[in-house]
Amino acid sequence: MNDVSDDQDKTPLEVTEPLRRALGDRYLTYALSTIMNRALPDARDGLKPVHRRILYAMRELKLDPAGRFRKSSKISGDVMGNYHPHGDAAIYDAMARLAQDFNVRYPLVDGQGNFGNIDGDNPAASRYTEARMTIAAEALLEGLNEDAVDFRENYDGTLREPVVLPASFPNLLANGSSGIAVGMATNIPPHNLVELVDACLHLIKTPEARDDTLLNYIPGPDFPTGGTIVEPRENIAKAYRTGRGSFRLRAKWEVEQLGRGQWQIVVTEIPYQVQKSKLIEKLAELIQTRKVPIFADVRDESADDIRLILEPRSKNVDPEMLMGMLFRNSDLETRFSLNMNVLIDGLTPKVCSLKEVLRAFLDHRRDVLLRRSRHRLARIDHRLEVLEGFIVAFLNLDRVIDIIRYDDDPKAALMREDWGREHVRAVSEADYVSPAPGEGELSEVQVEAILNMRLRSLRRLEELELRRERDDLMMERAGLEDLLESDKLQWARIAEQLKETRKLFGKDYPGGARRTRFAEAEEVEEVPLEAMIEREPITVVCSKMGWIRAMKGHIDLDQPLKFKDGDEGRFVFHAQTTDKILLFGSNGRFYTIPATSLPGGRGMGEPVRLMVDLPNEAEIVALFIHEPGRKLLLASSAGDGFVVPEDDVVAQTRTGKQVLNVKGDVQARVCRPVEGDHVACVGENRKVLVFALSELPEMGRGKGVRLQKYKDGGLSDARTFTLDIGLSWLDPAGRTRTETELRDWLGKRAGAGRMAPRGFPRDNRFT
Repeated sequence: MNDVSDDQDKTPLEVTEPLRRALGDRYLTYALSTIMNRALPDARDGLKPVHRRILYAMRELKLDPAGRFRKSSKISGDVMGNYHPHGDAAIYDAMARLAQDFNVRYPLVDGQGNFGNIDGDNPAASRYTEARMTIAAEALLEGLNEDAVDFRENYDGTLREPVVLPASFPNLLANGSSGIAVGMATNIPPHNLVELVDACLHLIKTPEARDDTLLNYIPGPDFPTGGTIVEPRENIAKAYRTGRGSFRLRAKWEVEQLGRGQWQIVVTEIPYQVQKSKLIEKLAELIQTRKVPIFADVRDESADDIRLILEPRSKNVDPEMLMGMLFRNSDLETRFSLNMNVLIDGLTPKVCSLKEVLRAFLDHRRDVLLRRSRHRLARIDHRLEVLEGFIVAFLNLDRVIDIIRYDDDPKAALMREDWGREHVRAVSEADYVSPAPGEGELSEVQVEAILNMRLRSLRRLEELELRRERDDLMMERAGLEDLLESDKLQWARIAEQLKETRKLFGKDYPGGARRTRFAEAEEVEEVPLEAMIEREPITVVCSKMGWIRAMKGHIDLDQPLKFKDGDEGRFVFHAQTTDKILLFGSNGRFYTIPATSLPGGRGMGEPVRLMVDLPNEAEIVALFIHEPGRKLLLASSAGDGFVVPEDDVVAQTRTGKQVLNVKGDVQARVCRPVEGDHVACVGENRKVLVFALSELPEMGRGKGVRLQKYKDGGLSDARTFTLDIGLSWLDPAGRTRTETELRDWLGKRAGAGRMAPRGFPRDNRFT
């Protein structure tokens, strides 16, 4: 082997750490980034970073509410290139949502073009739409150029962006917010801005106000799509007090009379964040499946406003009952979950109460007021310094002109010159201005202003204007100093600003009035099916292959019926449209089919497996009308069984209800009504056993107990009967035969039994 030098053998230093720690640190970094920079809004301005950057970019493009529109692609491109290094599609989607008046209570973007609709249609591509800011967005940005908030460098350090917006109104609650972070989420409904301002004014006046007191000003959310909140007031109070809860929201509807007793229901407002097209699809599904039998039709007559027509199946239906059932079975009623999880001071996620959120906004407004006041104070001091220089120049105009005219370096000469009384022209003491700081010397700022002064300003009138401006600024400066030193004055100024905001977005603002109303939920009691549909006679026909139909009227059960090729009839019985049909499968499950939902009898019907989830390998054991209060005898091919109340087997879903437990090759084989005091069983070995019904347990579900013991084969059939009347069956000739002397077959449950009497059917079945 060749020797390798030490220099060639050197490898980079490797740093190792446990995988658990490495993954934990990296995932924690990702989680914090998601929480702070993507999912949760800031409690101060109610915005996420992407929304804040969109508004700031639109401001930089000078897209004022009264200005012109710009292509959305230009806006999203600027946001992506300057501030938000993510996909332009995500940025455009966020901007489009800010323009949707059905999603945002106070839109921040004024869109021109297709920005989507309440049906769920997506906005047009960004190259086809244009946008600008709204008055609400302008209110959020007010004071941004007055050092109202901190700025930070953008992602590549070439530009600066605001950390938070000044926000002259509580946007977090006004427009709401939603987002999913890592291990936490937020969902805040929109509210009425006027009510929010009133609550803020009360909180300024009474800082120790309770959350429940604030409900006098903010009774609940105010959704862009209106609707009616039917949540009890105590639940709303608890939700706002804890920051978590939910609100029941219903569509707004009214009854429209059509004459001659006919009527229809008109829905004019639907719940928040419900797509109208999906709602109509759900209502159409209710009609198709007849889950709400008294509901006949739905039509969409909407234009710019919502107008859904709901037709009842009969004019005798109670409108309240119909709407109550539709509220339970469709998105005409929804629940909006409240989770007030926000970033406090832009750093700490916290689930806040209503008071805490409003307090965070008010504290932010105070910080903005103080920063703007200090900024204005600095500007005033600068201007006063300039004005002092101007006034000195006017009082010593001839000397200033001589210096500018003859001196090689007029700036330095003006700064060296002593502007004491010896250079002041003959003026009254009232007109005399004290020299600038530095024993009569002018500052560099003052000299620059004098040198940049226009010749047309050198007139007596301008001097008077300067003195008037100086006096006004001095008064303003005194007011600002008082403001900065007094908490009372600060909160008074904030209250004035909030009142101006309330006036701006009040009744004269489009959509300023409350849209969502409050009402008590009138719960509709469960109504029996018989009361909802007309009772009509039908004949239920089900073939051996499972094709089922309902023929009008009670036809002769012995008349020949048509079936598909290779199929034949199996179940035929009379019923009413108000009945429930019970189907028992060989898998041990019961299925419930409303008679009114059966297909008509003109054709061959439909497969019953389309109506219930009966597996293809399972056969139909029994099909009959449900009779409340009756009991059923159930048994499996293994010879196990029990008695079950019929009321306990009614299923509420398509998947049915498991009652008789079967495993492996064992199948459900018997389902008969209990009539009598004894049970008769017959096995595949043609042995019959009779025992008392009292030996069978009554159960709601299970495998059951052994009815009859077999060495080979299993149970063929079982039934109940009255011992005094005797046991009946059909002989091979089709005649009914009754055996009353059954002492040879009487025994205890789980016995083997004896061979069947002479003339017993060869298929080993009682009927």
